[in-house]
Amino acid sequence: MEKELLNLEGDIVSKIYVIRKQKVLLDSDLAALYGVETKVLKQAVRRNIKRFPTDFMFELSKEEFEDLKLQENLRSQNVTSSWGGNRYTPMAFTEHGVTMLSSVLKSDRAMDMNVRVVRVFAKMRQVLLANVNLQVEFEKIKRQTSNNTSNIELVFSYLDEFTAKQASNKPKTKIGYKKHS
Repeated sequence: MEKELLNLEGDIVSKIYVIRKQKVLLDSDLAALYGVETKVLKQAVRRNIKRFPTDFMFELSKEEFEDLKLQENLRSQNVTSSWGGNRYTPMAFTEHGVTMLSSVLKSDRAMDMNVRVVRVFAKMRQVLLANVNLQVEFEKIKRQTSNNTSNIELVFSYLDEFTAKQASNKPKTKIGYKKHS
């Protein structure tokens, strides 16, 4: 059971794209996960379009769709398209849009999958946050070593200056009284 959940999570993660600087799932992938036809999912969304503002769901432009098809073909290394004969550009759902889908699609499977998809998004956010924290710590260490490097260079330049003065100095004549023997 645990292995199946991990496989499912991996499958969900593999279907997440970054489009317009947002992590999204496409309508066809969500429909497959929810066990409904893409047409049914799109109809449900269009009937409840007020629930899906542009930060929840947007339709891909033709250029974005073409780029996505190229990415998918490269990812699968297949010549045949897995998109079928779509005449319409897909809808892309952000994490909030996926959450809103649970109020539009009423089946038990859709609700169950919805919870899993939202958990995957949450895990991804945690991983990214951990990476950001590591980057901040790395930058602190980098700044410290940079400061240390400049301080060490300064010490060496002072040493070079000092040794240059020592080498160029002639023996000084002593000032004061001389002892006569």
